[in-house]
Amino acid sequence: MGADTTPRLLSAIVLEPVVVVETRTELSVCLHPEERDYIARAVDKRRAEFTTVRGCASWALRALGHERPVQVPGRHGEPVWPRGVVGSMTHCAGYRAAAVAPAEALDAIGIDAEPNAPLPDGVERQVASPEESRRCARLFAQHPQVCFDRLLFSIKESVYKAWFPLEGVWLGFEEAEVVIDPDGTFVVSLEAGGAGGSRYGGVWACSGETLVSALAVPRGRWRDPQNPDERR
Repeated sequence: MGADTTPRLLSAIVLEPVVVVETRTELSVCLHPEERDYIARAVDKRRAEFTTVRGCASWALRALGHERPVQVPGRHGEPVWPRGVVGSMTHCAGYRAAAVAPAEALDAIGIDAEPNAPLPDGVERQVASPEESRRCARLFAQHPQVCFDRLLFSIKESVYKAWFPLEGVWLGFEEAEVVIDPDGTFVVSLEAGGAGGSRYGGVWACSGETLVSALAVPRGRWRDPQNPDERR
C-alpha cells in the first residue's frame, strides 16, 4: 500500500512524536472480517473512506512498531487503538489521514479535516459562541481565502476527538471556547467537568479546498488548569 502525501497538510504542522499518514487518493487495504461486516451495506463512497483511513492508520501504527487492531467504530464513532498508543483519524472530500503517538508522550491527540467552504446555514449558531462568531468574521475579512467558521468547527471536532477517549462523555460545542490565530495556531479553553479552566494549544492549516486542525496534549497536561499554552 502506498499513500499520496503531496501536498502535505497535517504532517507539515504536527510535530514529533506524532506520526501522520495522509492521502488524497483511495487506497486498497485488507480489512479485518469484523470491519468488512460492519461496512458491507454502506455505499461505495463510505466504504472507500472507511477503508482508506484505516490504511493510513495501519501505516502510521507500523511506524511505532504496532499492527492495526480491529477498528470497528464504538458507540460514539470512536476508533480503537493498541494499548500504549493514542490516535485519531479523519476524512473529508479528497483527503484522509491518521495520526498516532506513544501514550507515554501524549495524553491525547485529535485531528480533523473539513472542506474549505462556509458552514451550512444555521450551523454556525449551534457551533460558535457570539464572540467566536465575531472573531471568525473579523478573521475572514482579513483572510478571505480561509472559511474561519468551518475552521472553528474543525477545531472543535479535533478537541472532541482528544477529549472523548479520556473522559468518555459528550463535550458540547459551547463547552470549548476557541481563539484562532491567523499564524496557524489556536488556543482552546475547556469549561467541562474536571477539565474546567484548562487551556490547550493546537495547530491548523489550509490548502486550497481543505482545512485541517490538530490538538496534541503532552503527557501530564490533561485537566491541568495551570498548564501554559502547549502548541503542537
